[in-house]
Amino acid sequence: MATASKAAARPRAPSKGEQTREAILAHALGLATRIGFEGLTIGRLAEDLRMSKSGLFAHFRSKEALQLDILRMAGARMVESVVKPALAVPRGEPRVRALFERWLAWEQSPSLPGGCPFMAASFELDDRPGPVRDFVVQNLRDWMDTLAGAARIAVNEGHFRAALDCEQFAHDCQGIGLAFVHASRLMRDPKAYARAASAFETLLQRCRAPGRRR
Repeated sequence: MATASKAAARPRAPSKGEQTREAILAHALGLATRIGFEGLTIGRLAEDLRMSKSGLFAHFRSKEALQLDILRMAGARMVESVVKPALAVPRGEPRVRALFERWLAWEQSPSLPGGCPFMAASFELDDRPGPVRDFVVQNLRDWMDTLAGAARIAVNEGHFRAALDCEQFAHDCQGIGLAFVHASRLMRDPKAYARAASAFETLLQRCRAPGRRR
């Protein structure tokens, strides 16, 4: 019985079809950050992968379904690359710093040639209502909530001042992130990372509890 229970608890290996689908989505994610989510169609992806349109259609059924699946994969990867490792860092300012620094690293990841897919999609879909835009909005709200929650913990730990507006802190972090994307990708500013890091340090200085140093 114990052996049977262990076997039942063992994770199921993904099927060949699931592995193929994951590989397609991973490629599509990188492609979408380069050519945009609206430009990414089943036909464009089939051409890039040298697959038949009918084969890809069997996996995704529509352009919208493809876009949503790409964003779900991106969200899961962001959690694994940014959020989970940061949550393993000590509570308070160290965790806030880890979230911000890991997000900068995620945005510059070689697997994302066009940068953070949610940043890219937010610029592209801001005035295009629909399920894809709704998904992007919810993911960004979740990210802002994560930053604000980390700031509240820093207040509780005595690292940040008691009167800190944590939602404003999250907003300011997001503003630094947006400026970093513009400076690094659009302006090609070699000092983009240093400027973002400096802006973040200034923000932390304003947020720290009286008498607390880095």
